[in-house]
Amino acid sequence: MHEFLRKTYWILNMQFGLDPRRMLRSLRGIPRYAANLIQFRRQYAGALSLRPCLYDWYEEGGSASSEYFLQDLHVARKIFDANPSRHVDVGSRIDGFVAHVAAFREVEVFDIRPISSSIPGVVFKQADLMNPVNQKTAYCDSLSCLHALEHFGLGRYGDPLDAQGYATGLRTMAEIVASGGVLYLSVPIGQERVEFNAHRIFDPVSLVALAQTFGLQLVDLTRVDAGKLHQSTKQFDVELESLRKRRYTLGIFTFLKS
Repeated sequence: MHEFLRKTYWILNMQFGLDPRRMLRSLRGIPRYAANLIQFRRQYAGALSLRPCLYDWYEEGGSASSEYFLQDLHVARKIFDANPSRHVDVGSRIDGFVAHVAAFREVEVFDIRPISSSIPGVVFKQADLMNPVNQKTAYCDSLSCLHALEHFGLGRYGDPLDAQGYATGLRTMAEIVASGGVLYLSVPIGQERVEFNAHRIFDPVSLVALAQTFGLQLVDLTRVDAGKLHQSTKQFDVELESLRKRRYTLGIFTFLKS
């Protein structure tokens, strides 16, 4: 029942722009707004028009618990500490992770979608990593792909339908990274399935095994649970076996290219 309600809310909110929770909170704010308006009008005699903001009373000053926020900050700090010669990003959020990295260094961005904005510190190239043209081999010593690989081949962002698109994309990314370089990858993990056409949930054991065939060795694992980052104990086999039984977790993998 909980899963059904979660999916229904996601469809109404993300696909149709309807947020039942926000609507209920806004309705709750109407009496307070009316009382405040009457009180303020008694103090102010100038021009006054109405633009109600009913929802903001029930919000905190900012959210720092979303998995996107936590992964973006976590990996950006890793890149800052590593200070690679050339960092490339594939498909991560421009207004999140890429902006974090561009604040302290130049970053090259490959994305199947166009980006029309000119962004300081960001060099953009439109590219489909499932069908690479003029592929760059051993091009960089640091590459990130955060919350993107799970969409490859599902058509959500205009990409061609390809059930094995994620494997092609991961192989291409592995080839772009030079020997001794690092790949930062975050994807949903748990009981393997496709929720078409939103995303794929990866079996973490199978994902790590696939990465190994492309010369990628797991050196660090962090997960996001209940609004917090949890660092691996380095007992990867045990932890991956446990994570593959869950319904959903965000896994942040750091791979070393051998």
